[in-house]
Amino acid sequence: MKLVIQRVTQASVEIEGTLHSCISKGLLILVGVIEGDTKEDVAWLVGKTAAMRIFDDEAGVMNRSLIDINGEALAVSQFTLAASTKKGNRPSYIRAARHEVAVPLYELYCEELSKAIGKEVKRGVFGADMQVSLINDGPVTIIIDSRLRE
Repeated sequence: MKLVIQRVTQASVEIEGTLHSCISKGLLILVGVIEGDTKEDVAWLVGKTAAMRIFDDEAGVMNRSLIDINGEALAVSQFTLAASTKKGNRPSYIRAARHEVAVPLYELYCEELSKAIGKEVKRGVFGADMQVSLINDGPVTIIIDSRLRE
């Protein structure tokens, strides 16, 4: 699995012109499920997401986690994170997990992250055409790939 984590002061998802979900201070997380991903990938990424120290402490040092600041999270599925750009100019998405694999792992990530941070993780809608808005705080953007953990 691959995540793009962005520290935000606010973020939202609209679908067909209607606000679907929104958060204030916290993390916007783009979630890409790749063929071969497992529940172990989810567990590792949940731990990283909840505990990653990318929020400022009183000295202005990134030393606090989402849990520490009691922040919110918005997780949006994004199959394009599985893109291969090795050949030509049109990305290939062949590595993206099929719907029947990707949906349960995305949902599991959201559920387990909710448990880890002690509050509901807001979500987009898997497979929907979404308009995602955010104010990136910093900016701080971190990319995590569960296949690069060793």
